[in-house]
Amino acid sequence: MKPLDELSRRIVVALQQDGRASWTAIAARCDTSVPTVSRRVQQLIADRVLRVAVMPAYGSTGAVETFVVRIGCKPGTQLDVVEKLVARDEVRWAALVTGPYDIVLEVAVHAGPTRYPRTMLELQQVDGIERWYSDLVLHVYKMSHQWSRQLLDDAPFTEPEPRMCAPEHLDEVDWAILDQLRDDGRASFKTVAEALGLNESTVRRRFERMLADGCATVSTIVPAAALGLEAETLLMVSVAPAKLDTVAAALTRHRSVRYLGATLDGNSLLCEVIADSTRGLFEFTTSTLAKLEGVVGWSASVELLTLKRGFAETPWWRAQLAEYRATTDELTTLSHLISD
Repeated sequence: MKPLDELSRRIVVALQQDGRASWTAIAARCDTSVPTVSRRVQQLIADRVLRVAVMPAYGSTGAVETFVVRIGCKPGTQLDVVEKLVARDEVRWAALVTGPYDIVLEVAVHAGPTRYPRTMLELQQVDGIERWYSDLVLHVYKMSHQWSRQLLDDAPFTEPEPRMCAPEHLDEVDWAILDQLRDDGRASFKTVAEALGLNESTVRRRFERMLADGCATVSTIVPAAALGLEAETLLMVSVAPAKLDTVAAALTRHRSVRYLGATLDGNSLLCEVIADSTRGLFEFTTSTLAKLEGVVGWSASVELLTLKRGFAETPWWRAQLAEYRATTDELTTLSHLISD
């Protein structure tokens, strides 16, 4: 994917800070004109490079447990398997990866003694799955929605503390508003109000309340490669039990870390890192991980294609998957011709 130019990158960074900011506010922040911002954002959306989505927050449908799932597939079935899995509502995040497994998922299961086994057994029935490993996420230390700010300067920044939502915080009208904004997070309050037969002020007031209560999240989804950040990597970091919180605190402060969570098995931290290059990833592992007291070791997988993030599908995965399939078909045809 070709990296965006400097102005488009700054616009995307502004959108990651506030996906529903006005064109005027973004233009002022990026020192450009309102028409330029509007035209560029609309083109990025049309080109399937960018998506702004409004999604209900964790807890809005009841208590959930989160699992990280790693899947090994029968040779040649990875694309079909991941396409079926990403369609499931329980899948919050999904990616094709390198390493001993082909697919990694984050699955949110409603709490209850029977829901987890039932959900996992259903997911495991997808044809093509050979190996399955799931692990409970005990605690999330960091989930950054503003990771692209590392492109602008070295100033430290912190993610706001999440607020917990509960089912009683939302009614039918709230859910209808969220449904309208799921696919187009920048839809105007007037457009949403007209679609639902409500007053614009009612939609605005309810939406602002949902944001303030932590019941809705505005996400700006963009591939890191488009911003010139080439290496998206998942690391399973093994840590001495007594040093888990200390190591997590150090990694949370690192600007390249987008996600950090503690898992149940193996005293491990699941760490997603965004680096500008393979060299940048090498520097992170040798200058940061290797020097943290308590880190025992790590394993890693490069993210080849991210299909879902924060329950929202990425806008580019279908086109890229089609390209992969076309390439696979060409190689299969060539193999047959050679064998004949």
